[in-house]
Amino acid sequence: MNSMKKQEVRLCIYPKDIQRITGKSYRQSIRILKAVRQLFDKPENSYVSVTEFCMYSGLPYEEVAAFLD
Repeated sequence: MNSMKKQEVRLCIYPKDIQRITGKSYRQSIRILKAVRQLFDKPENSYVSVTEFCMYSGLPYEEVAAFLD
């Protein structure tokens, strides 16, 4: 039996995550999420995926995922 655990990576990104990744303020991180939602034509209260944030910011997925531990 394989005893290794599968590494779980979150699907959604939150303002606190963006704050840690970019060094921006919490409020600015909320604005970034709003801009991502507008870019992908998503409703105001919808979640933003890590992949969508990466596409918006130009940051590699692997580097962003490292901050989501």
